[in-house]
Amino acid sequence: MLLIFDWDGTLLDSSAKIVGCMQKAALDCGYLPRTELEVQNIIGLELGLAIQQLYPDQSPAECLRIREAYVHHFIEADQVPCQFFAGVAEGLRALHGAGHTLCVATGKSRRGLNRVLSDLPEARLFSATRCADETSSKPDPLMLRELCEEFRVPAAQAVMVGDTEYDLEMASRLAMPSVGVSYGAHAVERLQRWQPISVIDHFSQLIPVLGRHFGEV
Repeated sequence: MLLIFDWDGTLLDSSAKIVGCMQKAALDCGYLPRTELEVQNIIGLELGLAIQQLYPDQSPAECLRIREAYVHHFIEADQVPCQFFAGVAEGLRALHGAGHTLCVATGKSRRGLNRVLSDLPEARLFSATRCADETSSKPDPLMLRELCEEFRVPAAQAVMVGDTEYDLEMASRLAMPSVGVSYGAHAVERLQRWQPISVIDHFSQLIPVLGRHFGEV
């Protein structure tokens, strides 16, 4: 089975870092920082699009200035790496060991994802990754379509796992089954709008959910 995972908020516990860095970037540029909830709302989108949504009245040049400040703060903060959510490392190893193809579809930039993966032992478990700056941003399903084409798997035989409605919406637009996680950026009610096969509260619940819906996993 082709299993495609979002990164921030699904595998990696990074929401607090993203929120803090975005708020610092706003202050650096002389703008009112958005609330924690407002910043969580845009997690998962390509960074430029996310900033446009947070500051819709600002010019492209000002949005770029905020983006550059955010990247500076995030790289600095990322010297202390974020950790996987509980159960993620063990779950990924179990799924990989069972012969499933694991991929990542993320709103992070290629440079940002590569920086994280370079020091991560679990990086070897992923067969392919897609980032928002090399394809279309979520909720456009292009990155999922590309992964399905790369591994010659119909969308109906793949699963998207994510913590935001952007993840689940792009799966829905491709008629791909999805699983939401309740511990990430978006509330369960938002995830349920896209009719995932399940919303799990802990990563260890993923294998039983897949087993119930697709047979032995």
